[in-house]
Amino acid sequence: MHFFFVPNSSSSSPSPANTSSFSLSFLTPQIPENLFVDRSSSGVFSPQKESANGEGEESNTEEGVLVVRRPLLENSDKESSEEEGKKYPARIDAGLSNIAKKMPIFEPERSESSSSSSAAAAARAQERPLAVNLDLSLYKAKVLARNFRYKDAEKILEKCIAYWPEDGRPYVALGKILSKQSKLAEARILYEKGCQSTQGENSYIWQCWAVLENRLGNVRRARELFDAATVADKKHVAAWHGWANLEIKQGNISKARNLLAKGLKFCGRNEYIYQTLALLEAKAGRYEQARYLFKQATICNSRSCASWLAWAQLEIQQERYPAARKLFEKAVQASPKNRFAWHVWGVFEAGVGNVERGRKLLKIGHALNPRDPVLLQSLGLLEYKHSSANLARALLRRASELDPRHQPVWITLVLPSSIWLANSRVFTIVYERGNDW
Repeated sequence: MHFFFVPNSSSSSPSPANTSSFSLSFLTPQIPENLFVDRSSSGVFSPQKESANGEGEESNTEEGVLVVRRPLLENSDKESSEEEGKKYPARIDAGLSNIAKKMPIFEPERSESSSSSSAAAAARAQERPLAVNLDLSLYKAKVLARNFRYKDAEKILEKCIAYWPEDGRPYVALGKILSKQSKLAEARILYEKGCQSTQGENSYIWQCWAVLENRLGNVRRARELFDAATVADKKHVAAWHGWANLEIKQGNISKARNLLAKGLKFCGRNEYIYQTLALLEAKAGRYEQARYLFKQATICNSRSCASWLAWAQLEIQQERYPAARKLFEKAVQASPKNRFAWHVWGVFEAGVGNVERGRKLLKIGHALNPRDPVLLQSLGLLEYKHSSANLARALLRRASELDPRHQPVWITLVLPSSIWLANSRVFTIVYERGNDW
């Protein structure tokens, strides 16, 4: 703290009267300049005003007012330069703000743009429906295809492929519909597109494509596609089983057995693999092994009508009719509305002399499947041989109306005795195509 003594008069010699006029002033450190306000009414004067008036110290001494002088600091020049520097950034900021106002990127969204963006977002949200819609669409397409409305089913499946290109189910369903319409070239292109869209990871598409190539006679290509299906998913049992059936038709029994064994290894117990192995054993004359494998197939799925029918065919070949009847009963219990079970059982009973029982079984099958022409055909020919020709003619005519494309009906109308030729082939068909039923 500094002490300043200011004389009250201009005389240089002190006197007792003047000594009393000296006063002591205590200053607080670093008083800001802005506290010295130039106000004439308040009686507070700043040093700048004193110098401006030019009166000097005389006017102050006359009024007896203490004058406080602020000491000069060394960094005063720096402060002034900083104050000047602060002015220039303010000017720069003002200029940048004006430029930013002119640029559209900094402008707020307009009402039109916001509405258009919201509409675009809503459109994007509507582009891909929820996943549950895929299941519903697949079911609807399946129902339409079952009713022979293939065009409507194709439209639905094409939309599913557009919305969910990574899902393999629409490709498989659409490919099967195209195959039913004999559009095999389009089905092949579709399967190839599906494999590309799913990056080759969907074994179902590979397997369907292999079945198509096998149907067209491209055995080598079918083998490659079956191999690709097993590579994509080694637990895909249909690929192993389809590949084995291809090798069986080509006469490669050992290769087929190897493939079926791999199917059991990777996929576990499966009724179709056991059934195919049992058929191979039966053809080879190893009936006990075949019975064991048929039993394993029925254990895997007791509701598999095809396994019970194939096993019954084995017992019929061995002339074990009581065992065959029990197996037929198991088959109709497993699938009460299965037209093949009632038809094969009825023809079997009629063939061994139980005409009444055969007629009853065929009538039950027809009651459960009123639109099946095969049951009416067999029943009509049974009536022709053991009853009246008029009743048989009415039944055959009804069968031809149900399915005009069913060729055996027209043949039996011309040559009724062909019924027994057809019946002799029934068990062979069951024996060879039991899996497809």
